[in-house]
Amino acid sequence: MLERLESLEREFHDVEARLGDPQLIADQTRFQAEARRHKELDAIVTIGRSLRSATEDHEAAQEMFNESEGDDREIWREEMTQLEVTIEETTAQFKLALLPKDPNDDRNAIVEIRGAEGGEEANLFARDLFDMFKSFAGRMGWKFEMMDGTESDMGGYTTVTFSLSGDGVWSRMKFEAGVHRVQRVPKTESQGRIHTSSATVAVLPEAEEVEVHIDENDLQIDVYRASGPGGQSVNTTDSAVRITHKPTGVVVAMQDEKSQLQNKAKALRVLRSRILQAEQDRQAAEASEQRKSQTGGGGRSEKIRTYNFKENRVSDHRINLTVHNLDKVLAGELDSVSDALVTDEQQRRLAGDDDL
Repeated sequence: MLERLESLEREFHDVEARLGDPQLIADQTRFQAEARRHKELDAIVTIGRSLRSATEDHEAAQEMFNESEGDDREIWREEMTQLEVTIEETTAQFKLALLPKDPNDDRNAIVEIRGAEGGEEANLFARDLFDMFKSFAGRMGWKFEMMDGTESDMGGYTTVTFSLSGDGVWSRMKFEAGVHRVQRVPKTESQGRIHTSSATVAVLPEAEEVEVHIDENDLQIDVYRASGPGGQSVNTTDSAVRITHKPTGVVVAMQDEKSQLQNKAKALRVLRSRILQAEQDRQAAEASEQRKSQTGGGGRSEKIRTYNFKENRVSDHRINLTVHNLDKVLAGELDSVSDALVTDEQQRRLAGDDDL
């Protein structure tokens, strides 16, 4: 482990030196890549140096223990025991830091929520999920930006799109992609029976313009008037925009802004992100077994999480986690579930990497 640290320290100093190169500074794409690597190495090397320091202290304590007698010997024994705990904890942190990063970890995310099975109740649940993620973003210190939303007749969302930016957005929000199931008595139910409905959540890594080049000639752009629930006109100009990327068939529509240009800009952001994810999925499929899409068909059997109102329960089926604080989770206190998902992924990755 400490030999690995020496190699990383050399790379860290090399990257630090390159960051002062005027030619690199002039090339902002390369400069930003080097800056990200510098930040990443800084964190790893800091943990590694703590491990090295604790190891050296333990060796010194061992020598003093061997040379001591009586009460002094017990003092050094206790010191060694404490240092062994520190070494064990720091070694685990260092191994975790050495794991290859998810290539999207530094990205912001675009989130799309759709009502799925359950009719109007599914749309109302989509609104609940939207409110939950918005509140969670506030707790995490992330920037929330509304992009587009189509409200249903009872105030839910048939579909809603927003972006989140900040530290750790992708590393946590990627776990929210999939089918979310709700079990409760709907507002539309007159006899008090519990219904099961679902909403789908797609989480896209936001792409930079330089990463996904889109040729204007490959786009079919249609403009039309935005509309609200029931088809009621909410705009008197053709501000809504629908963009079709002809080579891939990807279609994105935006109508939330009153400006056609603003809607087009937002639609292009989503389009780039969808194309980026499609390419990442294609590459992953070539390297391993073809994986299913994030949301599947929206069926209740494909659920990743269940929200049961009668029992005040939230169950994440991927890690067999159940908490009985649904009211707080829907209010944005998603920390316990999110932390458990992050920890589970870390443990699985550590268990599967024998090279560390």
